[in-house]
Amino acid sequence: MLTQQQILDAIPSVLTDVNLVGFGEKTAGKVRDIYTSGDHRILITTDRVSAFDRVLGAIPYKGQVLNQLSGWWFEQTRDIVPNHLVALPDPNVTIGKEAQPLPVEVIVRGYITGVTSTSLWTLYQQGERQPYGLTLPDGLKKNDPLPQPMITPTTKATGGAHDERLTRDEIISGRLVNEALWKQVEEAAVAVFQRGQAVAKQAGLVLVDTKYEFGLIDGKLALIDEIHTPDSSRYWIADVYGEDGEPESFDKEFLRRWFVQQGYKGEGTPPIMPPEFVAQVALRYITAYEKLTGAVFEPGEQPYGERIARNLSTYQSHSLDGAKRQA
Repeated sequence: MLTQQQILDAIPSVLTDVNLVGFGEKTAGKVRDIYTSGDHRILITTDRVSAFDRVLGAIPYKGQVLNQLSGWWFEQTRDIVPNHLVALPDPNVTIGKEAQPLPVEVIVRGYITGVTSTSLWTLYQQGERQPYGLTLPDGLKKNDPLPQPMITPTTKATGGAHDERLTRDEIISGRLVNEALWKQVEEAAVAVFQRGQAVAKQAGLVLVDTKYEFGLIDGKLALIDEIHTPDSSRYWIADVYGEDGEPESFDKEFLRRWFVQQGYKGEGTPPIMPPEFVAQVALRYITAYEKLTGAVFEPGEQPYGERIARNLSTYQSHSLDGAKRQA
C-alpha cells in the first residue's frame, strides 16, 4: 500500500494529454483518450476526474487503478461473456478489439438508492412501483437491498445530457436491440453483476450497482469499456456509515459528495480540491483495487505521456501483429 505522502508527492500540478504520433485520430472522453490502430482500439485511462460530467482536476494513480482493475475483472468474468481486452501493455493502457457498441447502457442495481431524477429511490419516493418496467414491492427503505438484481437500461448520454430512461419493451419495439440479443445482454449483465457481488462480499465491500457497456465483436456479444471499477460501479464499505447516516463509499460518490458539501452541483467554476483530500480519494481507489484483487497495487512511473508512447511503440512493433492474428 502506498503511503499518503507518496500519493501527495504524485499529485500532478497540471493535466496533460497524451499525444501518440502514428496512431489513429484521438477521441477524448471524460476519463480516457481513445486511439484507433487497425482493428484495435488503444484506450488510455487518464487521471482526469469524472464527476458531474466535467473535468475537475486530477487524482494520482486513478487511471492506473481503473485500467488494471478492469483488466483483472475481465479475466474473472471471461467464462460468462467475452470482452474486448487484447492486452495491458502499460499501467494506463488497454488494447481492445474494435467493437460495434450497442446504443444502450446497461445499469444493474442490487440496492434501491440514488438521488438523481432517474434513480430508483427517487422514483420510488414519487410513488412509482414499476419504474423501467420493473415491479418493486411496497415497504422498501432507502439503501435497502432489492429482491433480486434489476436492470435499468438507459440511452447513452451525449454532450453532458443525462441518460434517458428506457424499458425492455422500448428497447425491442424501438429496434435499438433485437429481442434475442437483448435477452443475451440481460442474462450476461446479471451473471457478471452477481459474480461481482460475490467477490466484493469476500473483500468486505458491497457492490451496489454498476454500468456495463456491451458491443458486438465479429457479430458476437462482448463487454467493452471498463467494468467494476470505482468509476463505473458504486461500492459501499460493509456495515460502515458516515455522519449523515449514508453508507460509506469506496467509489467516486465519495468525491462527488465532497463537491456537494462545498455547494458545487456541476455549474460554474468548481472548488479546488485540497491536496489532503485528493490523497484521500486516491487512497480509496487504491484500497478498492487491493481489497478486490488481493494484490498490492504497484504504480507505474509518472508522468505517463512519453512513457505510454514509448511502451506502446515497443509493444506494437513486437506483439500487436501477433495479437491481431490471435483475435
